[in-house]
Parts: sequence; C-alpha cells; structure tokens
Amino acid sequence: MGASSRTKLPAKEFPAVTSSSSHRPARWPARRIAVSLAFLVNGFILGNWTPQVPLLADRLGLSEGRLGLLILVFGIGAVAAMPLVGAATARFGSRLPTLVLQALLAFALPLLVLAPTPWSAAAAILFFGMTMGGMDVAMNANAVQAERTLPSAMMSSCHGFWSIGGVLGATAGGPLIAGLGSVGQASVVALVTLLALWPIGLHLMEDKHVGLTAPAASDGEGDKAAPTARAGSAKLVAMALGVCALFSMVPEGATIDWSAIYVRQDLGADIATSGLAFAAFSATMALFRFLGDGIRDRLGAVRTIRLSLGFAMVGLVLIGFAGSFGAALLGFAVLGVGLANLVPIAFSAAGNIEGVKPGVAISIATSIGYSGILIAPSAIGVFAEHFGFSPVFLGLSLCLLVVFALSGLMRGADRPQPAKAAPERETLAA
Repeated sequence: MGASSRTKLPAKEFPAVTSSSSHRPARWPARRIAVSLAFLVNGFILGNWTPQVPLLADRLGLSEGRLGLLILVFGIGAVAAMPLVGAATARFGSRLPTLVLQALLAFALPLLVLAPTPWSAAAAILFFGMTMGGMDVAMNANAVQAERTLPSAMMSSCHGFWSIGGVLGATAGGPLIAGLGSVGQASVVALVTLLALWPIGLHLMEDKHVGLTAPAASDGEGDKAAPTARAGSAKLVAMALGVCALFSMVPEGATIDWSAIYVRQDLGADIATSGLAFAAFSATMALFRFLGDGIRDRLGAVRTIRLSLGFAMVGLVLIGFAGSFGAALLGFAVLGVGLANLVPIAFSAAGNIEGVKPGVAISIATSIGYSGILIAPSAIGVFAEHFGFSPVFLGLSLCLLVVFALSGLMRGADRPQPAKAAPERETLAA
C-alpha cells in the first residue's frame, strides 16, 4: 500500500481505488488518510499554542501591545515562507517539503516555550510561523494532487481535519500544562508530531514527477512564448483566487478575535458564556467542511460557493442586527456554515490552474489570503471603536460581494478527473 501510494507516476496514472483486498473504501485510500492526518497534526500544534499565549506574556512581562506585535511576527513568518515553499514544491514535489516542515514544526513550540527573552521569543515565533505557514502550503498542494486521483472531492474534509486538530489541541493543551507544565506540554506536542511522521511519510502521495495541470503547457510547436504567457495568466488567476481567500478569511478573523468582546460588550453576555459565539461558529464550520465535498460534487464548485456566500451574508446580517445573545449565537452558527467551504474550494481551484504547478499557485493564493488575517483584526478594532461592532459585522458582507463577483474562477476546482473510470474497471475485474 505504502509503496504504491508513493509511485512516481503522472497524476492520471494513480489508481482511483485501492486493492480490493485492503477493504478500504475507494474514497479513502492511504494517500488521502495520510494527508488528512497531516492537516490534523498542523491544527493540533496550533491549538496547543493558544493556552501558551497568556503564559508567555506573564513569563516575559509582555504588555498587550508587545504581545500583539509578537503574534504579528508569527503571521509575518508564515506569509514570508509561503512563496519559498511554493517554489520548493514546484521543484521537489509536495511530499518532501510537507514531511521536512512537519519535522521542523515539532521543535517550534518547545523553542518558544524555552525562549528566555522577548527577542529570543520573537526569533522562535518567527520560526514557528514559517514552519506552520510553509507546511500549510505543502500539505494543501499534496491534497490537490491526491484529490485528482479520487472519484470525489476531498479538500474540504482536509480542512475539516485541521479544525478537529485545532479543537483537540486547544482542549488538551490546558490540562497538559496543568499536569506537566509548559515545557512538558510542549514536549508532548513535539513527540506526537514526530511520531505522526511515520504513518504520514509511509503513505503520503509522491508527486515530484507530476507535471503542470495543463496538458498543453508544453505542447506549443514552435511557439516558445505561449507557455510563458499561459504561466503569467495563470499567476493572475492565482492572485484573484488569493483575493477570494482573503475576503473569505476577514469575517473568520473578525469572529476569532472579536466575537467574545462583541457579545459581552453589546449583548450582555458574561465571561463564562462569551466564548459560545466562537464555539457555535467553529462547530458548524467543522461540520460543513466534512459535508462540503459531497455538496461540491453534487452542485459544482461555483454553485457551492454562491450558496455558501448566501448563508454567510445571512449570518452577518443576523449578527449585525442581533438584539439578544441568542440571536447572535444563531448568526455566528449560520456564518460558520457559509464560510466553511470558501477557502478550501479556493485553494482547490488554485491548485488546478492550468499552466502552473499546484504548489506555486497555492503559495500565491495562501500568501494573499492569510495576509488578511494579519491586517483585519487591527483594522476591525479601529472601526469598531468609532462605529461599534454591529456596523462592522454588517459591513463585512461587502467583503463577500467581492468573492461573489470572482466566484466564476472557482470552476477550476471541478476540473475533469481522469481516474473516475477506475472504480468501474475494478468492479468489472472483481
């Protein structure tokens, strides 16, 4: 199983199903499980970082402003690494960068926990951001290649596993710190991350020799300028999809950073219940990420995006006009439904742009998309201070109108799957 999943063949030659003796459903071959586990591990590490934030601030005597700057360094590291890893995946494939970055990421949290000064913490969190963001690009590129070999979509479920990993990490992190201390918790996370390399590395798809997504990327007879022109156009499409990801992530960032403050300050929620706003959002987002692949297979990427945008806009309107805590919870839950599949489909479409390798296109899209997480929280805080949170959440629906205007580009996520005929052949053989 492991050897066949790493066979260095063009994407169209990867079998859509595994051997009938493995008793594994055709939609869940080993390569899909491996990349899904990589997403889960990545989210697990980030989830374990969240309970360390206040401890780091206390240990180093950081004010809220300096802590904010430190967290900003994390984002800068992530965005800076993304194009570099995109170039690496174009040269080496996505399997090797995914595994190398996961190995490096295992040491990121312990280094940060052990940092003795603010400056050393800044260096450690820069490394943390670079390895986290770099692995994000590599594993998304691998998921795109694996998705092409399957009879159905899988990208949304990969992001669903990332959400589960985040929840598991955030849930386990506190008790681990309480029982083992900060260093003990970070050490356990590092050990789990390194141990997970074995099953992931055994079955993660090898795509080093998979070519450009466009069959015609090198078929121009005597026209050497054509591939370059196509590559330039492809990168523009990747940038546009990055803009879609950016404006999809801004409402998500607003929910992460400001939902608890909004329901406490404007709607009278107490400290114990204020976190339920983000919990409602996260729960529906995780659920619909696992449902999203089936929805995309039935409706197509463009219709799924537009339907999702409708739910997201309704959610933002409910939040903006909420007159009670319960109404706001409903709004955040609906918003989670709407935002769940926007970014996964955008990344899938980016990875299938004709004329450019998936890692390069995904690195462009992720760099632009995640830059919104860096800018949005502070900008939203400024607007909320002057106008209040209700107008801010209503105004965020304008971001989604931009995604709607560009939604036709998501059609690339529905590229033909050459391997779809394989299940029928295997059934006949059986």
